[in-house]
Amino acid sequence: MKRRLKINGFIMFVSVLLTATFPSIFFRHHSRGSFDEVAEIFGIVLILLGQIFRASARGYKSEYSQNGQSLIQGGPYALVRNPMYLGILLIGLGIVLMLFKWWVAVIFLLIFAIRYLALIFKEEKKLRALFLKDYQDYCAKVPRILPSLATLAKIDISGYLPLKLSWLKREIGSILAVLLITFFIESWEDIKAEGAGAYFKEALALIVTVILFIGLFIYLGKRKGSLTRDVSNQSKANL
Repeated sequence: MKRRLKINGFIMFVSVLLTATFPSIFFRHHSRGSFDEVAEIFGIVLILLGQIFRASARGYKSEYSQNGQSLIQGGPYALVRNPMYLGILLIGLGIVLMLFKWWVAVIFLLIFAIRYLALIFKEEKKLRALFLKDYQDYCAKVPRILPSLATLAKIDISGYLPLKLSWLKREIGSILAVLLITFFIESWEDIKAEGAGAYFKEALALIVTVILFIGLFIYLGKRKGSLTRDVSNQSKANL
């Protein structure tokens, strides 16, 4: 785990260094065009959804994996086999949409694929050796990282993303850091171009975003009944 964090930290350091050194190359210029506004809205949605995926997946796994001795198949793991990596993907794409030029998304997806697909394949090898046929059956039913569009059209996704306050507490630092830093960078050009009025507009957008996230958390927190059923069904399957 420490080696993984070091590699991720190095990638982040290089990325920040490049964007800070050559901001005009990477960052999207200030514009009032409808494309930029739509991109920012979608960016916020993806960041929030990614944070929810990560918080739900980490909390669900820590509570029900029995220290890695149980194959998790419920909650977000019933939607995709790697919901935490899906969360990282959504957050990264959301940040790119809010701040950067469109071609940066291609670079991000390439780096993500190189970095995380190798980790996924390595983890899958261990899981196949540990859980044998159960894991093979699980792989046959659930996609690796991107959920099926047909499945998404049929289900209530909230039933697959349970949340608890204790789970959110572990993630709240990173959630706030991502939101605050992204909004600060995104609003900087607006403030320089439009003055104090833009500052209040961006502050209001941040407040609305936080309220939206809290609302999603409360809604998903009410799905404890489905979480309990998932865990019960999973326990029976493992027996």
